[in-house]
Amino acid sequence: MVQFHTEYIAAGGNRHSAAADWDSFTGILAYGSHNNVALWRPLTPSHEHRFSCVKDEQHNGIFASLRGHSDLVNVVKFFHSARDWPDLLLSGSADRTIRLWQLRSTNGIVYDTVGVLQDHTGSIGCIDVLPECHIIASGSADTTIKIWQVQYAHHQWNTILVQSIHTSPRYIPLTLALSALSSSDFLLAAAGTRRDVFIYASRAPRRLDHQTTLSGHEAWIRSLTITAEDDHPNADLLLASASQDKYIRLWRIQRDAESATEEDHPTAEGINFDTLLLNRTHKIETATGPHTLTFEALLLGHDDWIHTVSWTRDTGRLRLLSASADNSLAMWDADKVSGLWICTTRLGEISAQKGSTTATGSMGGFWIGLWLNHGQSAISLGRTGSWRLWSYDRIKQRWVQVAGISGHTGSVRDLAWARDGSYLLSTGADQTTRLHAECLSGLQSSWHELARPQIHGYDLNCIDTVGRHQFVSGAHEKLLRAFNEPKRTAELLRRLCGVKNTLEQEMPEAADIPVLGLSNKASEGSPEQQDYRDNPTTDDSSSRTIGSTSMYTQDSNSLPIEDDLARHTLWPESEKLYGHGYEISAVAGSNDGSLVATACKASSLDHAVIRLFRTQDWMEVSPPLKAHTLTITSLRFGHEDHYLLSTGRDRQWAVFERNPTDLAKFALKARNLKAHSRMILNACWVPVVTGDLFVTVGRDKTSKIWDLQRSETAPVNTIVAPAPVTAVDALHRLIGDTVVLAVATEAGNISIYFLKEDASTVQSSYALDQS
Repeated sequence: MVQFHTEYIAAGGNRHSAAADWDSFTGILAYGSHNNVALWRPLTPSHEHRFSCVKDEQHNGIFASLRGHSDLVNVVKFFHSARDWPDLLLSGSADRTIRLWQLRSTNGIVYDTVGVLQDHTGSIGCIDVLPECHIIASGSADTTIKIWQVQYAHHQWNTILVQSIHTSPRYIPLTLALSALSSSDFLLAAAGTRRDVFIYASRAPRRLDHQTTLSGHEAWIRSLTITAEDDHPNADLLLASASQDKYIRLWRIQRDAESATEEDHPTAEGINFDTLLLNRTHKIETATGPHTLTFEALLLGHDDWIHTVSWTRDTGRLRLLSASADNSLAMWDADKVSGLWICTTRLGEISAQKGSTTATGSMGGFWIGLWLNHGQSAISLGRTGSWRLWSYDRIKQRWVQVAGISGHTGSVRDLAWARDGSYLLSTGADQTTRLHAECLSGLQSSWHELARPQIHGYDLNCIDTVGRHQFVSGAHEKLLRAFNEPKRTAELLRRLCGVKNTLEQEMPEAADIPVLGLSNKASEGSPEQQDYRDNPTTDDSSSRTIGSTSMYTQDSNSLPIEDDLARHTLWPESEKLYGHGYEISAVAGSNDGSLVATACKASSLDHAVIRLFRTQDWMEVSPPLKAHTLTITSLRFGHEDHYLLSTGRDRQWAVFERNPTDLAKFALKARNLKAHSRMILNACWVPVVTGDLFVTVGRDKTSKIWDLQRSETAPVNTIVAPAPVTAVDALHRLIGDTVVLAVATEAGNISIYFLKEDASTVQSSYALDQS
């Protein structure tokens, strides 16, 4: 019985303020990753604390991905009922639906869809929950807020739409905050594409009425969060609102309106000081009695949009965390003497680093900031889709950053293994090329992103390795770029993966990219950056705290953090390959590393050609190879480089044979003008003892296996899939006398086929777990 299991998942987070939530019960961080919901345990259970900031040795990153949405996931929220109900995970998407996922196992690995809410007519932008009242609130681009009541009985979930609130004046809700006012009353704060916060409260059971509007912000409001000031049953509520105007406003909600007496509003000679300070008292009427809402404080400290705010209570102390586009997380505390709210800690990027010479300039801002472990840890999502994780070290009395997880934020267009299999390169529409490798730690191993060799200004389309220490990539531009491995990457692979390199001392130290440039230049590293990394500034009482530690100053087993990946792991560019007239569509390197084959987008014979380049001097081999009439979609060299296979949008495949006397020359050997009924998207060679087998896959939902020794017109075997087939590859060797073939479809399904040696018969097949 053949078994498959997921070894590694790399997926970047969606850039939306509400696209992540942390569950303090299971320690799971759930976040939107394109159309899916990714699950990760950033902390592991500890005997001293509920969770500790240590790498999860069981999963080592994302351990599951929940599929179901058909568009970007904008909102993720956990729901824990006070009753003995199963735990729920809610996700809202641009596909206009809200999905309810139920936890099916005690270890938090399996979630199943138990409900889909489809009443909204626009993209879901925000969700909040009030488990004690079994209430869910959702906001959408259809300018409505909907209130749902959740019921669970006989192992079945039932969600009832209680109320639809049409915003007036019209605005798109971007954030919601729910809080209970009593056992039967609750309050809703809503804000979005206006400058005001709208307060709703329940005058009748389970029905909200607009009570008041809070003014003060000067731009759209991105985040709201509400909490009780202390653990007292009648404690006041504090509402925090964060805006694109760079400010945070705090509002106090008093549960007992009678507490707001004349003594709370002192006057002198008939002057009301609250009136002078414009501290208007807002009245909130509920079924159980009146409440008051007043402005509490204005928090200044960020230099750009504030995307999220979050409350936590650490050893009885109420703290606020804010994440901003100015590349910082700020932690706010109320002074014990004066009661003023001040920023006590700042994590992220300090001003001295902004605009540094890197491929991305600065980090691009933080979109999400969350407390973990009751304020002992904090996590943030940046523009690059990577998570940064900090933990407070009580011994060192400082915040320390440890490696998080990362992944592409756009579609992954191509993959390439190193020739010796020591690492995997991925490239995609987020304009980055990333290096993933298996790190060894004692008897355990785990996969991580160890370098970001290319950060480009165009979407990247294709990639392949050339030899052991080089790769070539093509993007939405007319040229290709070749890159050489630097010493820093070789050191990482040797130190963390046990990959030895005899040429390490001859390699360039590192690479950087000039301002306004697209070419990575070899460098020896910036002395200023090295001095800073050797002496990191961390002071918990200063707003300049950054809490980062470079991989060059950590111990030998430390993984590179996101700051290092984004700034210090580029590969130097060694060559540019010219000749094509349009954007590059395909690239392939020969197995002996002597040749590179390239193709570009084309709508005519003149551009639908294959250009060959010698890697020794990077000169083009003339003339280019001609066979296709439209864009060539894939190029593959045979296992011994005797043949070069090409497929295209013109529905044909072509095989070129290598000249035995002039190894840089190829000539057309065979072609099939109507191999598929629709465009061919990918192809690969099959390793066999006798014969020359290859596989082509296309939009006609078929995988066809061809043998050059038998026939050019009829395939040896045809495998039909339920959806268009977009990718295919075969194991480079036989297992016994069996060929192993992997086929992937447009729907995201991957199937493994076991075929006889001549590929004429499918012996068995397995569908891989979609999670």
